[in-house]
Order: sequence, then structure tokens, then C-alpha cells
Amino acid sequence: MEQRPVIHLYTDGAASGNPGPGGWGAVLCCGSLRKEMSGGYSLTTNNRMELLAVIKGLEAIRWQGAEVEIWSDSQYVVNTVTQGWKRKKNGDLWERFDALARGFKLTFHWLKGHAGHPENERCDRMAVEAYSRPGLPPDEGYENNPDNKLI
Repeated sequence: MEQRPVIHLYTDGAASGNPGPGGWGAVLCCGSLRKEMSGGYSLTTNNRMELLAVIKGLEAIRWQGAEVEIWSDSQYVVNTVTQGWKRKKNGDLWERFDALARGFKLTFHWLKGHAGHPENERCDRMAVEAYSRPGLPPDEGYENNPDNKLI
């Protein structure tokens, strides 16, 4: 059986206000291949965008069972997965993540944000650009679930 290379997924999320307009950015790297993607919403939270960046990156991977190294500056995302932090908010996104995660071999790495890591900096720029676009759609998972609201 052919050994497939490890896929590196770099992610970041951002919000202007919390809640406020928000965006996510993801960069997938596998060998010499690279894919960048981003999106934004009119009203959401930073944590939702951090998690959605991981989800969108995983959704773009077509290799069932792929080994994926995920790099995020979000302690919320990394520690919830690796240390079992409670999932009190964003249940709709955690359900999506759980369904996707079963199809991959995932390793999470935390990296310090805004510390000059080229891929993390690129994801941050894409997330900010995404929430700066006019006519953003609503984040229905945030707006329709009172448990997601900040207290």
C-alpha cells in the first residue's frame, strides 16, 4: 500500500468585536501542493471562527484516513480537543468537528499567534479580509442558539 504524505492544516479565526463580524482562514499543505480558503459571517465570535477554520480545512481533504497535523493559535480549539475541555458553547460546530475527525488521524499543535509564523500570519490576514467583505451571510448556528451567546 502506498504511503501518503502528512497533510499540514494551518488555521486561524478572527472577529471584530466579540461578537461581531468574523472570519476564518485555512491553509492546507501537502508536499508541493497548497490550498488556501477563507470565509466570513456578519455576526459571530472569535472562538466559532477558530473552530470553523479547522472544520473547513478538514472538509476540503478527500483522503479518508489521512494523517493531518493541525496548527492553530487557538487554545480554545487545541485544549478542548487535546485536554478534554468542556464544550459548553458552539455545540453545532463541535458536532460537525466530531463527525469529521473520525475520518482522519489528527494531531493538534498550538502555536503562538502573531509571532511571525508565516502560515499562521497568512491565515490571520485571510480571516480579517473575509470579515471585511461587504454582504456577509449570518452565522445561523450562532444567531439561532442562545447557548452560544456570550454572557
